[in-house]
Amino acid sequence: MDFKEQIPRKYFSKREMARRVARWSDLKGSDGGLPDSHHPSAERILYNVIGFQPPEQETGAMVSPVGAKAARMAAIKISEGFNLGFCRALPGKGPMMHNHDTNETFICITGKWRASWEQPDGTVDHFDLDPLDVISFPPGCIRRFENVTKGPKNQHSVLMFVIAGDGPQAEFSTEAMAELLAAGLVGKRGNARRAQVHSTVTAKAPAKPRVQASRAPSSAATKTRAAAKRTPARKAGMVGTGAAGGRKPAARKASGKP
Repeated sequence: MDFKEQIPRKYFSKREMARRVARWSDLKGSDGGLPDSHHPSAERILYNVIGFQPPEQETGAMVSPVGAKAARMAAIKISEGFNLGFCRALPGKGPMMHNHDTNETFICITGKWRASWEQPDGTVDHFDLDPLDVISFPPGCIRRFENVTKGPKNQHSVLMFVIAGDGPQAEFSTEAMAELLAAGLVGKRGNARRAQVHSTVTAKAPAKPRVQASRAPSSAATKTRAAAKRTPARKAGMVGTGAAGGRKPAARKASGKP
C-alpha cells in the first residue's frame, strides 16, 4: 500500500489518560474573578473543564474568560489549542458585553440561552438556542449570553462554551466597565471581588430538626403531685414562702389584750 502516515504516533497508558478524564460530579466552579461576577444580572458559576490556563495579562478589564480562580482549577490541565467549560446560571442571568481574542462557540446543554452581539450603531441582535443548538462567535465580536429559560426562577440551566487558543483572553466593553465602576463592583483599575468555589452537585436542603417526644413522668413524681393535691393549700398560722424556702408565721389578729 502506498499510503504513509504523516502524523507521528504517540502512545499513552490508561493511567496517563485518566488525567484527561473529567467527571461532571467532580468539577469545581467559581462564581467570581471577573469584573461583572457580582453584578445582579450577571451572577453565574463557571466550570473550567479543559485548558483555560491563566493568560499572560490579567489586569483591569483584560482577564481569563473563566476568571482568575477558575483559570487555575482546570479539571484537565492542558494547553493544546482549545479550551472547554460550562456555565450554570439562573433565568435572567448572564455576563455583560465582552470580547475575546479568539473564537468562542456556545452549545446549549439544558434550558434556553440567548446569544447576543453588538452592531456598529450600538444595536444588539440575538439568536435563542435550545438544547444542542450551537453558535460560534469570531474574534473581536462584542457578545454576551443569557439564560432565558421559562419556568422556575430557582432552577439552573447549563451552557457549554469552547474557546480557541492557549491562555485566551477576555475583555469587557468600555460601557460595561463604566457601569460596574459606577455600581462600585470594581475599582478604578477594574479589580474584581473575590470568588467562591462551587461543586456541580445541588446542595441538599438542611434536615429538619428532630422533635424529641416528651418523657412520661416518673412514678415518684406522680405520687408527689398527687399528695400535693390532697394537702390543704393553707395550714393554720402559715402563709407565703420565706426567703430560705420555708414558710413564715402568719401575723396574729389584735385582740385588745396585752
